[in-house]
Order: sequence, then C-alpha cells, then structure tokens
Amino acid sequence: MTAEGAPARPAEDAGTPEEAWVRWRGLDRLPALDLEGVREAVVVAPHPDDETLGFGGGLAVLAAAGVRLRIVAVTDGESSHPGSTVFTQDRLVARRAAERADALAALGAAGAGVERLGLPDGGVGVYERELARRLADLCGGADLCVAPWEGDPHPDHEAVGRASLRAARSLGVRFLSYPVWTWHWRRPGDGSVPWGRASRLDLPRDVRRRKDAALRAFTTQVGPIGPGEADRAILEPSMLAHFTRDHEVVFT
Repeated sequence: MTAEGAPARPAEDAGTPEEAWVRWRGLDRLPALDLEGVREAVVVAPHPDDETLGFGGGLAVLAAAGVRLRIVAVTDGESSHPGSTVFTQDRLVARRAAERADALAALGAAGAGVERLGLPDGGVGVYERELARRLADLCGGADLCVAPWEGDPHPDHEAVGRASLRAARSLGVRFLSYPVWTWHWRRPGDGSVPWGRASRLDLPRDVRRRKDAALRAFTTQVGPIGPGEADRAILEPSMLAHFTRDHEVVFT
C-alpha cells in the first residue's frame, strides 16, 4: 500500500466502516472458492503488503498444500511516506522488502520466490503494456495468477490488475483478482463491483492467526515511523479491520 497515487481521500478518512460489510448479507451468500489442484501460483502485488492484505489467507492455504508460489512485486513501495525525514526512500525500500519476507514467513510461505520489478510507486500506469509483457513471461508455467482487481480504486492497482488480466488471458491461465481499496471506498451492494463473479475463501482459525501475524509484520504501514505528520501510519485501524475477517473475497 502507498500514499503516492492513492485515491483522492486519504486512507485515514472514515471510508466505509467494517461494520457495514458485516451487516450486509451479500458476502455470506457468495459461492466457495475452490483452490484444489493448483500446482503453481503467481501472486502479483502493486506494493509490498498488497499480497497479504488481499490474498494472505489464500497464500497460507496454498503454501500448506505444497503449491509452488511466486510473488511479483511490481513496485518497492518507496513512496508510502513522502516528506518523511525519518526514512530515506532507499531505507524504506529495504525495510519494506524485509517486512514482506517476515509476512511470507508468518503465512508459511517463506519459500515463495519474489520477483521485484522496480516500477515507480504511484506511476505504474505509464508502464502498463511493458508490465503485461513481463507478467506473461513470469506467469508462464503457472496454473493460477492472482492480482488486484482492475477496478480497485487506486491507480497502481488498476494498472496492475489490467496488465495481469491481459497476461493471464494471453496464456490461458486461470485468473483471480482481489480487492483492497474497494472495501474502504465502495459500499455494500455497490453496482460498480462485480459481485456476480465474486467467490469467498473461508479461512480456518490457524490461517487467520497466520494472516494477522503477517499484517503486523508491515510495521512501517500499520504504525507511525516517526513523530511527524509525514510519518503517520498508512494502514489505519479502520482500514485494517477489513482484512481481519474469517474469509477473503476474490473475483473470478
């Protein structure tokens, strides 16, 4: 996740409270997601932590099943704290990479390969065609590609989602997309969200514990990195609440 290129309203604004999603029965009626038979999966993340927020439970389930996992890190998340005097961008890049490694270990997916593409945080859209070609190479041999939903309201997520979908279609690879910002900026029943092709992955208690630990690993995002306004937490409790559920939702 990053502040650079984020939606017009900052993440710490109220957004849609998790209680509204809990009250909505639409999520309860979603069909179950079937991950049986997956041998190799590529999970694409615009920023370090997106793979855990949107599909951390899925990663844990696949890892436990012995699936070969690869993470494509499109950006290094270097612009999450513009203006901070505590972290230089180089230091933040190193820290966020270490956080991702800790999170993957917490999910039981320490063996996942990580491919860092180094595209600019907040500027992925400029490289969308190039990214689609690169992802077609990286997804070769996989039987599942998981990436952000192309309608997720963040420009990097939208570009990564479109590029990933294009790559998966060119290869004939099964494609799933996960929402992240959608939970914060959309509302239950919102007609712009493709609920008709949504599926639900229920998370056993041990998987939920793993995901909670993985989320806490992103210390630069879930807490302040210093005393200044530019050092504030990016993932406020109201945002994090969407990702501590007993299930995850993906679009097929």
